[in-house]
Amino acid sequence: MKIARTAAAVALAALALTSCAPPTSDNAVSSSDEQTGTVRVWLFSEVNQDPKSAVVKEAVAEFEAAHSGAKIDVQYIPVDSRAERFKAAFNDPSSAPDVAEFGNTDLASYVASGGLANVTEDIKAWDEARDLDSKILATTEIDGKNYGVPWFVGVRALYYRTDLLQQLGLEVPKTLADVETVARAVRTANPGMLGISVGGAAQFSAMPYLWANGGSIATREGDTFVSGLDSTESREGVAAYTRLLKDDICPAQTCAEFGGNASVQQFIAGKSAMTIGGDFNYKAVAASAVKDKFAVVAVPGKTAGSVAPAFAGGNNLGVFNSSTHRTLAADFVKLLASKKYQQKMFDSMGNLPTFSDVQKDVAASNAQVAPFIQTLGAGTNFVPVTESWSTIDAQGVFTGMYQKIVTGKADVNTATSEAADAMNKAFGAK
Repeated sequence: MKIARTAAAVALAALALTSCAPPTSDNAVSSSDEQTGTVRVWLFSEVNQDPKSAVVKEAVAEFEAAHSGAKIDVQYIPVDSRAERFKAAFNDPSSAPDVAEFGNTDLASYVASGGLANVTEDIKAWDEARDLDSKILATTEIDGKNYGVPWFVGVRALYYRTDLLQQLGLEVPKTLADVETVARAVRTANPGMLGISVGGAAQFSAMPYLWANGGSIATREGDTFVSGLDSTESREGVAAYTRLLKDDICPAQTCAEFGGNASVQQFIAGKSAMTIGGDFNYKAVAASAVKDKFAVVAVPGKTAGSVAPAFAGGNNLGVFNSSTHRTLAADFVKLLASKKYQQKMFDSMGNLPTFSDVQKDVAASNAQVAPFIQTLGAGTNFVPVTESWSTIDAQGVFTGMYQKIVTGKADVNTATSEAADAMNKAFGAK
């Protein structure tokens, strides 16, 4: 999930702490499907609301013009209070919207509550759906059924200081091993500079290392998930990432507690030579003191020319089970999530589209997003799509594993075994 643009990691953690278990629900599938009347829509409010509101207003006008007797009532809700709002809506259908925006990491718990409608057939009947990025669409799927339409996606890439690398005669990293080598070389030459700003709590920066080495967070076995953190491949990925949090690159006493935002802030402040940041961080970096001294490339994989799989965050649009305007709601979702309006959302807000062809179009005319589109094209991964992930995340199992290692409280084998055991306990308690 990419929440309120740059605050994803913090907000996700906050949600997990308030909603470790799926929200309870009295929500049942409505037997009514009215073709006129008011369709209530919940969308997330933004720090800079006007660009989003303008695009949505245009979509609403188009929809109402094409659907006589139908009205769209859009309400913008704060991201930070969404857990309470959704829980209340699931328990009281009279207060629920027909359509809602929600983060893709929230989907599993919402489905477990019975609150979201199965929109698989709507997607199959939608001509444009054939061009949806299959990996991103898969994040809306549980047990072969889709419970949302991907509205936008967010991925991370490698930001680096062009001036520092040039001064030291260093090449842009072409492999993950190169990232470590370059980072160490920069800090050796500039002891006051972090070679790369990463963090023990920056889970979305760590995941590419795990996946590029062939590891996994968990895999589905039957009707549950089993952790893969204790596999040989996963341990190689964990070890590679934690080597970055050493005194000669990014000292643990400074970096162990860094999340994704704190890591990027170090780069923005000119205190690090590299960082792993999102497409949603680009504007802030481009407006900072390093605006003329940086570039971005896809996070490389283990071998030159490869790209490390990134976590595909983002938001979906979905239909509530309790909607009494099921057809109208699905039609509005398909309009607002269409190629036309995803392009408009990119133009207005920089949201990366979820259609493969639209991604190529925006990359061709916007050089700054090319590394992120390349990352999407190379293939993305996701956290286990299960309500148990909320519990795992709230307990800090994944990030805690890294922090134990970099602070010397456990070695890689011990920390990964403990994390795998904790995850499997959570999966078993589903």
